[in-house]
This record gives sequence, C-alpha cells and structure tokens, in this order.
Amino acid sequence: MSSEEFVVSVRGLRKDYEIYENPRDRLKQMLFNPVRRVLGLEPRRYHKVFSALDDISFDVRKGETFGVIGRNGSGKSTLLQILCGTLSPSAGSVSVNGKVAALLELGAGFNPEFSGRENVYLNGRLFGLSSRQIDERFDKIAQFADIGDFIERPVKSYSSGMYVRLAFAVIAHVDADILIVDEALSVGDAYFVQKCMRFLREFMKNGTLLFVSHDTGAVLNLCSQALWLHKGKVVDAGEPKSLIKHYLEELVSEGQETGKAREFSGKKPVSVSKTDDYVDMREKMLSGSALRNDMKIFQFNPEAQGFGAGAARILDVVLLDADTSQPLSFVVGGEDVILQISARANEDLESVILGFDLKDRLGQTVFGDNTYLTYVYEPQSVKAGQTVSAAFHFRMPVMPVGDYAVTVAVATGSQDSHVQQHWMHDALILKCQASRICFGVVAIPMREIEISIS
Repeated sequence: MSSEEFVVSVRGLRKDYEIYENPRDRLKQMLFNPVRRVLGLEPRRYHKVFSALDDISFDVRKGETFGVIGRNGSGKSTLLQILCGTLSPSAGSVSVNGKVAALLELGAGFNPEFSGRENVYLNGRLFGLSSRQIDERFDKIAQFADIGDFIERPVKSYSSGMYVRLAFAVIAHVDADILIVDEALSVGDAYFVQKCMRFLREFMKNGTLLFVSHDTGAVLNLCSQALWLHKGKVVDAGEPKSLIKHYLEELVSEGQETGKAREFSGKKPVSVSKTDDYVDMREKMLSGSALRNDMKIFQFNPEAQGFGAGAARILDVVLLDADTSQPLSFVVGGEDVILQISARANEDLESVILGFDLKDRLGQTVFGDNTYLTYVYEPQSVKAGQTVSAAFHFRMPVMPVGDYAVTVAVATGSQDSHVQQHWMHDALILKCQASRICFGVVAIPMREIEISIS
C-alpha cells in the first residue's frame, strides 16, 4: 500500500519529560551545564527522564476507525496530543495528512472568561473556518450543543457535561477529515451521547476516527484497527478482536494476583419446580442484594429528534406494568412489561407498521421488534385523525449497567419496502443502575446450576 493512503503515519515516536526532585535542580540544569561546557567538562544531569512514549510506530489508513487502549498512565492521551500538534515529540516522526478536529480533555481550547458563543468563534477559527462560515453554521452548532441560554454565559460557569456538549458541537461542524476523541463522551448525558454516536457513525462512512477509550466494547464494535499501549510502549497492534482478548486476559491475570474474591451471603438457592414460570433460581437472593437489575425510566420526550414523511406522528411511548397496565418509573430486569407506542394519522394510511429498537450507549441495537409480522396477512389501515397504538408484551432482559435509549417509528408499507412517516430517536431513556450481569450484552435466567465433584 502506498504512503499516500495513510492519513496518519508514526515512526519511532518518543516523548520524554524531565522530572526534577526540587526547584534548585532545575536552576542548576539551566546555569551550571553551560558553564561546564565552556570549561570543557561533561554536562551533568540534575533530573530523571520519564518516557511517556517510547518507540511508537503505526499507520492509520484513510477511512479507518482506530482505537487506542491501555491502562491509565500508558501514554494514550500523550499520543493523541502529539497527533493533534499540541505537544511536540522528543524523537521520531509524525505525519498527519488531512484536516484534524480533536476533542481532548475537558475545556481544552476554551477560554474560561469567554462566553460559549465567543468560544465557538475562537475554536472555529482554530479549526480553519472563516468568520463567515462560523456565522452560517452557528445556529446548527448551538442546536447540536443544546445548552440554551448558557451559550451566552462564560464557560467557566459550565458543568463538565456542558463543556463536552459545546466542544463536540464545534468539531461536528468543521468539516474535518480526521476526528480525534479522548474518552470525552463518558461525561455526557444519555440523550447527548446517543446524538454523538449517530454523528460518529455517519462520520465513519467517509472520515477517519481515532479515539481513546477504556470501554473495550466500544473499541471492538467501532474499530477496524487498534493499538494497545502499556507504560509508553506498544504491546500489540492490529485487529481489535484478538488484541482485546489478550488485553482482557492481562487485566484478569493482574486482578487474580492482587484482588480478593467477592464474598456472598451463602443463602441457599431457591428451588424451582418444572411447572413454574421460567425464573432464575437465584432470584430471591438477587432481589435482596445490590445485584438486582434496577432500571430507572425517564418519561417520553415529545421533543426528541426525528425525521419522516409526516403522514403520521408519534404521540406517546410508555413502559407499562404487565399486570396493572400502569406506567412504570422503574423496572427490574426479568420482569414482564408492556411497551406501548401511540401515533396519530395525519392522512389516510395503508399497511401501518409500528416498531422500536432499544439501543445501548454506543448506538448498537440490543433488541427490537415491530408489528409487521403480526399483521402481514391483514395490513392495518388508519383514517386521518385516528390514533393507532401497538402494545409489545415481553420480559425485560437483564442488561449491564449503563444508559439505554428506545427509538420508535411509525411507517407504511412492508418489512422490506416501507416509508418512514415518523422516526423518533431517544423517545424513552432507561438508566440501568445495578446489574448481576458478568459478560455480554444481556443476561439470561439460570433455571438451575449444578456442581458435582467426583
């Protein structure tokens, strides 16, 4: 492959820092060594050298999504800052071909005394936009950030979430070829993270993305290549699946050497007869512990972003108790629930389909369904002004701790050929606050676990 196809090329990169034990040593380094050189003596070193990065080499092709993983202190953020040009390397070469936009540590590039509006113009100019271009894009930037009147206030009054909102809104509108993100999206709220993930997935179709994350699931699902750093050195590089496998094995082996086994209460497992409903044998123990899969439910957001032809509109989305049909404010994984979607027809509609997807914080669909297969032989027609509702009865799965978003839609047509009349992103947000899940995307109930020794 020719070098022109690499948008980032790093060779033998090293970044050293001088560590002084006290201020006097720094002064000696500055004053004494020039004198020693004049006298023909060898200079003395009054400091220790810490290599944050040591002999780093890799290439990133155009259009790749490239992840950097490693424990705290491994040099990940230092690497990204050098790629952005905010740090200079001590040795080696770095070649970056294309317009770079970066979202690094909170507040980077912002003047705390300036208002949000003034910082948009400041950052926009730093990213190469003219004042006229920023004028044309300001309303879209402000809408993406969605911080209201705070856009006119000094950013020193912002929360960490507002910092991220404004910073990401700017880099999303500067027409970058290469986007660099350093773990910043772990700060935003669920609605904003979902919006950012939609932007990133769209950007990944044509642009190049480099990002640091402690979330190995994000690297595995988003990246085509990855780099593993440890104490400033490259441990492994290449295809994410095998790299992350080795990385997790390393973390587990270290944890086994230094960690302690978790102690459980030793309660006797619950006996379940074969005629009972399929429940986890540990349900009673789990329900009385901090491992119960509790999820907080936020109310339907009628102003959620969306799109569609407009012949119908989503009116409400609610999660109901399966027994009482009453709205829920929280739910426990494993419980029976009803997800009810209601929409109003603005025109006469034929073959109406209502459906939903539940997505994790990375925008990946965990599960979903629609009404098409239920009525495939009896398409539903709705007159203008009528309300159509669909109630999905299911058992809420047990999911890992994190934020989840329910996307809903009303369409007309068939499963393969349809017109979206109203697609609504993030209509409902679920925040999973505790979970017994150990591995994977969802957990399944264990009817029985047997141990035998022979």
